[in-house]
Amino acid sequence: MKRSITSSLLTLGLVAGISSSIVAVQAQGTAANANMSFFITSVGKGDGGNLGGLEGADAHCAALAKAAGSTRTNWRAYLSTVAAGGRGAPAIAPVDARDRIGKGPWYNAKGELVANNVDDLHSKQLTKELLLTEKGMPNSGMGDTPNQHDILTGSDSAGRYLATGGNNTCSNWTSNGEGQAMVGHHDGRGPNANRNFTSWNSSHMSRSCSQADLVATGGAGQLYCFAAN
Repeated sequence: MKRSITSSLLTLGLVAGISSSIVAVQAQGTAANANMSFFITSVGKGDGGNLGGLEGADAHCAALAKAAGSTRTNWRAYLSTVAAGGRGAPAIAPVDARDRIGKGPWYNAKGELVANNVDDLHSKQLTKELLLTEKGMPNSGMGDTPNQHDILTGSDSAGRYLATGGNNTCSNWTSNGEGQAMVGHHDGRGPNANRNFTSWNSSHMSRSCSQADLVATGGAGQLYCFAAN
């Protein structure tokens, strides 16, 4: 009987120890997600460049972050918009992506520093290994199947709107057909080493704003998301 009781106690202790380890690992994962302040969306909204405007894009960031375990609520999509309005419509001032995302610093889902501040963010060569999704996974890029290195930004390399007078933000992120959008390459890769093809935030224009055309050129309508201060 004593041997049976002793064995039972040892078994209970072992189970308790395993359970404690599992809880500790889960807690570590939750803490990492809670501290995350940057990610690439693991999925786009699925409607091409129609993100529901900046508000809809921000909501998409927030929903994915929450699902990943983040407790932050101040998520902002790294997107610029151009001046809008016209005859009989109120004028809308352009928006620079760099002004939407706070002051930094920003960390990925593994706790690795992405950038200390806005100037640091726009002066360094970011890598595929650093720019992870909210799940802490690398996003597929050039050489992967499928290639999804085109990330929507509507911005120049300094994170400002493109003052070209064209529709380069998919009608300020409300079009899933006409127009185009500037995209960046999160993996820093392109058809050649020219920085215009390797920039993380300003590589080339999309064919159009349709989901099919975004996919055809190596994208999926994904976004960069930052937790603003």
